[in-house]
Amino acid sequence: MPAGPAAARRIYSRFIMGKETPRVNKEGTIFSQFARYVSLNVLSMAGLSCYILADTYFISAGVGSNGIAALNLALPAYSLLNGIGLMVGMGGATRYSILRGEGREDEANQVFTHAAGMAALLGILFTAAGLLFSWEIAGALGASGQVQELASIYLRTLLTFSLLFLFNNLLVCFIRNDGQPNLSMAAMLVGCLSNVVLDYVFIFPLGMGMFGAALATCVAPCIGILISSTHFLRRKNSFRPVRCPLNGKQARGILSLGVSSLITEVSSGIVMLLFNQILLSLSGNVGVAAYGIIANLALIVVSIFTGVAQGIQPIVSRSFGSGQMRHVKQIFHYGVITAVAFGLLFLGIGWFFSQPIVGIFNQENNLEMERLASQGLPLYFLAFPMMGVNILASSYLASLSKGGPAFVLSVLRGAAAVIPAVLLLSRLFGITGVWLAVPCAEALTFLVFLAMLPFCFRHPKKRTPAHNKPQRPPAPRNWAARALFRRGSGRRKAAAANRRRLSRKRRVMLIGA
Repeated sequence: MPAGPAAARRIYSRFIMGKETPRVNKEGTIFSQFARYVSLNVLSMAGLSCYILADTYFISAGVGSNGIAALNLALPAYSLLNGIGLMVGMGGATRYSILRGEGREDEANQVFTHAAGMAALLGILFTAAGLLFSWEIAGALGASGQVQELASIYLRTLLTFSLLFLFNNLLVCFIRNDGQPNLSMAAMLVGCLSNVVLDYVFIFPLGMGMFGAALATCVAPCIGILISSTHFLRRKNSFRPVRCPLNGKQARGILSLGVSSLITEVSSGIVMLLFNQILLSLSGNVGVAAYGIIANLALIVVSIFTGVAQGIQPIVSRSFGSGQMRHVKQIFHYGVITAVAFGLLFLGIGWFFSQPIVGIFNQENNLEMERLASQGLPLYFLAFPMMGVNILASSYLASLSKGGPAFVLSVLRGAAAVIPAVLLLSRLFGITGVWLAVPCAEALTFLVFLAMLPFCFRHPKKRTPAHNKPQRPPAPRNWAARALFRRGSGRRKAAAANRRRLSRKRRVMLIGA
């Protein structure tokens, strides 16, 4: 039977020789990879957003509106910390995946080593800033009085654990690109669930207030790192630290591919800071508290879009590295459809269920805050269908090593468009203009992306993967063997030169004859 020999060869190849027979990537296979990576990553990112959402709920019930205002003022620092972690993690993992697709394993491990070194250095700097300048940072973010005291407590605790946050992001990104999205999801989800449970325990039974909420948030990356470390204990890792000299070019390559992730996160913090200042002048702490509810709900939606964008990154980079551009296009189309579907879903929820959602976070029954938040929620959510496509496009371009266009989109939607929009619209329409600023900025970014779209699918020059290129035999390590190797090489060159000289002599003789 024909199936018998084929099955025998497959078993021999897989279990005896230690390798699997290559399979043809069909469209169904690509879609199944997309569905697996994106679904797992969306779940993990949605769980990650529970950091702040759980804090918002429990702080509103245990500390009050001043606690919500303090948390909202401290969120830009959290966004910066998370953005730095994603910049190093996503940039390093993208570069790592492309190099592995090209068969350059040694360079891929050097990328991981450089990324880990940068995470360690930045974590130390953040920790020092939190221990020494937490009060000043809270004041610079707009806090004053009792709100400043609460915000400084949250910032000091959060920044003290900076190193763990950065390494957790780094390991999650690299493990996902190493073919283990299940483990990266488990690390993030279990950490998030622990945060929710510890929020309740620290704030209510133990009465730790704002410090308890911050401490619960900081325990989550510790648990995430412990779960991620099983990837190394089970020896399923393809990446490892190696001894290599510090290379500025390598570091710049990592940062250039990850800067769009940083801008996506940091821009939300900058927007929050600007919005807080404008709302303080328009309606005081009540307006800031209302925006805190909207911003934290939006954070969940943004995390889902980020989950879709980060989910496609490993398979896009791997397909790009191996020259499979047809698969790259298919994955992008699947991602756009998914992002738009999520955007429309959350837009509908915001329009039809704004008041019940806001009421969950209004434990003090503040009618003015509830009114402002209920009016602003549907307007703010108009941005989501376009926001999903913009975040996806930026990550997609970075996955193709197109750091420049990804940077342009990230900067445009993050700061260059939203800051002028909020300054202009708040003067024209007051608080309503503040809520409409983000939809206007996302619409402008979407139009720019449509203009860039014809250039996104240009075929690069066809590259031969490194493992398919003819390789020179490596020189022996022993010094005597190396000398013989060089001597033999010299002899071969001399022989070739003699053949060429004799060939010329024969041609001269023939011409003379």
